Amino acid sequence: MIQPPELEELLAAAVPFAVDLRVPFRGLSVRDGLLLKGPSGWGEFAPFDDYDDSRAARWLEAAIEAAWGQWPAPRRESIEVNAIVPAVDSRQAGALAREAIWEFGCRTIKVKVGAGLAEDEARVVAIRDALDGAGIDTGIRLDANAAWSLDQALAAMRRLSAYGIEFVEQPCADLDDVARVRSQIDVAVAVDEGIRLADAPESVSLDGVADYAVCKPMTLGGAAATLRVAESIGVPVVISGSLDTGVGLSTSIAAAAALEDLPLASGLGTGTLLATDLTDPPLRPRDGLLPARRMAPDLQALVQASDAIDPDRAAWWRKRLRSAYATISQTADREVEG
Repeated sequence: MIQPPELEELLAAAVPFAVDLRVPFRGLSVRDGLLLKGPSGWGEFAPFDDYDDSRAARWLEAAIEAAWGQWPAPRRESIEVNAIVPAVDSRQAGALAREAIWEFGCRTIKVKVGAGLAEDEARVVAIRDALDGAGIDTGIRLDANAAWSLDQALAAMRRLSAYGIEFVEQPCADLDDVARVRSQIDVAVAVDEGIRLADAPESVSLDGVADYAVCKPMTLGGAAATLRVAESIGVPVVISGSLDTGVGLSTSIAAAAALEDLPLASGLGTGTLLATDLTDPPLRPRDGLLPARRMAPDLQALVQASDAIDPDRAAWWRKRLRSAYATISQTADREVEG
């Protein structure tokens, strides 16, 4: 881990921001957080509100790596990405899928499922129609966010597997149940929460459990930490974002660019969910690709996003940074003592 700067240096370098979303996602209509400016560039600290201090600390480590450290050397100049469709109604799901295909060139669509099988199937059918209209035979990823029981997962996949599913992501919370789902369906299975919510992600092995590991660098401590997880996880890795701004996406792009093996599109097309971004132009796919380069905020966009955040919320974010920093310091102290 990179030696973190002093807390006061971090606080002095922190710029609060808030950007609007085009459609609600994860219960949010606004994405906010802090940007950190360091000698290497810009980092983003924006852990979701339900992340505890230990998990928020990994996000801060990722921001410090981006702003004060160095990313692993890239192996590729661009990254193929998938688009994402939230748990919206089927009509809007179809519209978002067509936009992703025809405007942004994405050939893979990840869709949120798990709220109800009838609604899930309607959403998947709308996306299937959009992909068929573009001559794309497969291209759908299902993300249940661990919402299903084992029986629900099996019932859902009996219905949904007919629509050209590339993989189903985290169908159940328990990894033993994930392995049982995998053994009983003809669709590949991926794990997300089982990695990013683990106390020690680098100790997780998915060999015999899943076909793919979905790794979100902001939740794992940065690009270098993600590569360490990829080395130990036992299955191919799909890099994914965390509803980041264009600045925050740089960390995930850096991880995807540095991986030796990147067999599938990365889940980094989330810029299409933002109504505004901190970069100009917004970081959205072109021909289904994102460039593998560091992104910096546009000054005017950052000023507008900083003005948009409520002062109390900005103070809350600074307090959260302090708590995450204290967690990093305590962990470092324990490692020295050990």
